[in-house]
Amino acid sequence: MDKPYRKNVGMVVFNSKGEVLVGERLNFKGSWQFPQGGIDKGEDPDSACKRELLEEVGIHDAKSVYEYPDWINYDFPESLHLNSNLKKYRGQSQKWFLLYWDGKAEDCDLMAHEQEFERVRFIPFKECLSTVVSFKKDVYEKLVLEFEPEIQKFLSK
Repeated sequence: MDKPYRKNVGMVVFNSKGEVLVGERLNFKGSWQFPQGGIDKGEDPDSACKRELLEEVGIHDAKSVYEYPDWINYDFPESLHLNSNLKKYRGQSQKWFLLYWDGKAEDCDLMAHEQEFERVRFIPFKECLSTVVSFKKDVYEKLVLEFEPEIQKFLSK
């Protein structure tokens, strides 16, 4: 039997300059990604989004702007050393949220829960395509296409 996908949420947080927040993973030095995390049993994606954003980067006051219309799947590569609770999955099925937060990267609390990021920074959106691990690049390309116009629309108001 095929392994299932793990339900997961991802958060693209942007600021008033239209830049997006990315974190350098503790276990993947030099690789920067958006905050993301698993959806707990009985939890809806919206609640998981708020919880994960608080746990991973300490942000509790971001404004929800847009939700990606579909779930996006990606497979874990064979070479990835997964922790034991992820080994039972073939990859992740993600619901992505676009959030506005005009704080500073240094205001993020990376120790709010279990630390996952070495550090965070704001970068131009399209730069995420060259900073993310290769197996998530297709996901990020979809996000740039869908979210870039929504960011522009929000900032032009």
